[in-house]
Amino acid sequence: MKHINKLFTALGITLLTACAQKPSENVQVSPLMQNEDKITDLISRMTLEEKVNMLHGKHMFSSAGVERLGIADVKYADGPFGIREEMEPHSWNSIGLTTDSATFFPTGSALAATWSEDMAYQYGMGMAKEARLRGKDMILGPAINIQRLPTGGRTYEYLSEDPILSAALAVQYTLGAQDNGAAVCLKHYALNNQENDRGSIDVKVSPRAMREIYLPPFEAAVKEADAYGVMAAYNKVEGYWCSENGMLLNEILRDEWGFHGMVISDWGGVHNTVNAAMNGMDVEMPGDRYFGQALLDSVKAGVVPESVIDSKVRNILRVRLAVKAVPEEEANKMMTSQPEQQQIAYNVASKSIVLLKNQNELLPIQTDKYKKIAVIGDNAVREQALGGVGAGVKTLYEVTPLEGLLKQLSGTDAQVEWAQGYRAFSKHERETRVSPYTKADPKLMSEAVQLAKNSDLVIFVAGDNREVETEGSDRKAITLPMGQDELLKALAAANPNIVTVLVTGGPLDLRVVDQASPAILVSWFNGTEGGNALADVLLGKISPSGKLPFTFPIRLEDSPAYSLKVYPQDERQKQDDIFVNLVDEKETDQKSGPTADYAEGIFVGYRWYDTKHVPVQYPFGHGLSYTTFNYSDLQVKADNEKLYVELNLSNTGKRSGEEVVQIYVSRPDSKIERPLKELKGFQRVALQADESKSVKIEIPLEKLRHWDEAANDWKLEPGAVEVQAGGSSQDIKLNQTIDIK
Repeated sequence: MKHINKLFTALGITLLTACAQKPSENVQVSPLMQNEDKITDLISRMTLEEKVNMLHGKHMFSSAGVERLGIADVKYADGPFGIREEMEPHSWNSIGLTTDSATFFPTGSALAATWSEDMAYQYGMGMAKEARLRGKDMILGPAINIQRLPTGGRTYEYLSEDPILSAALAVQYTLGAQDNGAAVCLKHYALNNQENDRGSIDVKVSPRAMREIYLPPFEAAVKEADAYGVMAAYNKVEGYWCSENGMLLNEILRDEWGFHGMVISDWGGVHNTVNAAMNGMDVEMPGDRYFGQALLDSVKAGVVPESVIDSKVRNILRVRLAVKAVPEEEANKMMTSQPEQQQIAYNVASKSIVLLKNQNELLPIQTDKYKKIAVIGDNAVREQALGGVGAGVKTLYEVTPLEGLLKQLSGTDAQVEWAQGYRAFSKHERETRVSPYTKADPKLMSEAVQLAKNSDLVIFVAGDNREVETEGSDRKAITLPMGQDELLKALAAANPNIVTVLVTGGPLDLRVVDQASPAILVSWFNGTEGGNALADVLLGKISPSGKLPFTFPIRLEDSPAYSLKVYPQDERQKQDDIFVNLVDEKETDQKSGPTADYAEGIFVGYRWYDTKHVPVQYPFGHGLSYTTFNYSDLQVKADNEKLYVELNLSNTGKRSGEEVVQIYVSRPDSKIERPLKELKGFQRVALQADESKSVKIEIPLEKLRHWDEAANDWKLEPGAVEVQAGGSSQDIKLNQTIDIK
């Protein structure tokens, strides 16, 4: 399903002002802008104290309304891949409800691996429906920062290293949620691309890289999907905290993109009353240190105009009136997780699994040939809904890989036996800063090797867990933790028939895995139904169809920020960034941190590897199938608005399957520094065996523009455009060159 964006036209944007001019009848008005007269009346009836009281947290996950005027509180649902359980008002502790177990949806990188706008829409829809059952108004998601670092602690939450893929999915997640009654809160705006020092890092980025790589997902979700909320990130950009960054919050978000919703801080991300108030922040969460009494005093002292307060209240009320409040007595009356949402979780999981390698067609598993199956690895039995720092899901259930396989093989002659193989990295070890990159446990390894020797087939469930990949800190490495490479070598010596399943949210160093394992799958942190989806792929009930949303480098040192030695930041460059509250000079914030130099510029992810000719283990967009596809008859046309790409795709194998057709663009004669190629369009296509389809993809010419730093604007360079179609960034099947003017 391709969902039509419910947005105003360019003409509509000029009409939708804060003065509430009535648009012409043929202009579709944003739901945020349909109550301006009512909002003006409500603001006129509020006291200053009531207005300020709306601008900060009331409880850990709510901000106040005005009860006497019938304005309900705004209630927030954490986080982006499942609705967090009900918490005590002023702590992170659960209140112990029996109805707040939610569906654990596959995490962000898994959703991105589907390369499916339909799945993103359904994902947002599922999240919204469960949020509404709980009485929540705004989902704190989607998380859509670009995956700049292979080690990034929140890579599993984020979508992709590519702005086009991230933007397309962000738009559909937003539409899916808001079409079904819940506001989204896009996060983390902006350039929150590392977790180490996230609360003090100062990002130095070129305007071109910011515009072409890091902002497009946010811009698309605002312009194309009318996102109701945006969360300001913890970090600084060009010397200013994101919570008080006038360039990001006022100039770009509101003035340029036409955002009419509300901006909230990340939890504890406000640092100064006046700076935040004057530069676009609407709601401080979760407390009132800066936007409580200090803000009230600032207004009374004449430092912050009351009109600024009114504007913030207007932004909040736009969202509050666009999202129907759920009465307290109607919330939490039935179990949060429902079958419809569980099915969505399965659909996403099943389409996200990436087949990296399949030598000798070891997969799908032939149960008549491999009757004794060894399942080895702690991740085969480990649930991933919780763990680490940050958002987790008190899930109703989670099917592990071992459970899924046992269920699917029940009633067959296949015998399945499990051995742990390696220890799990634990919460205690993370909290005490023990490294997960240790040697194998001799006893566990010996038991696993013995089982492998006595089996026909080994399924090695490897990878990270949610204590290794966590909010708040980046990984130190991308090698497999807890001695898994050492274990795998021993397993391969005992039994060469090994299928390695990687449970991960980000890239891994697979040099050992690639040598030791003839078949490799990536199954992600794949949610409530992850084990069932994995079993269906392993046994061939469905063909794998996921594609990598980021590159797997050969070595961490090959990736751009590490290659240029701008990450990690070893020398902390103290900045003169003391922001003084103009009302109370004693209230200062002196948090100084290192500078994050985005020296790679626009050459992020595959743009770097392809342009610099750096070999990779598995490229961006890669993913095999149990069937084969043929690309033919590429035709490219252009007019003044779009490129029109058409090709024929055929399933030439014996199984049904789905392929993601990827369209890259190269500018061979460009006078501007550019990557070798850039993704500009894609489409997931389902085909039965021997079926062919005509695939049509339209690419607006505005997607071919570059950011001209001298002009401070977008420019379209005329000339030759080479359009490339294929199955990954390094698997180009067809190409054709056309001129644009």
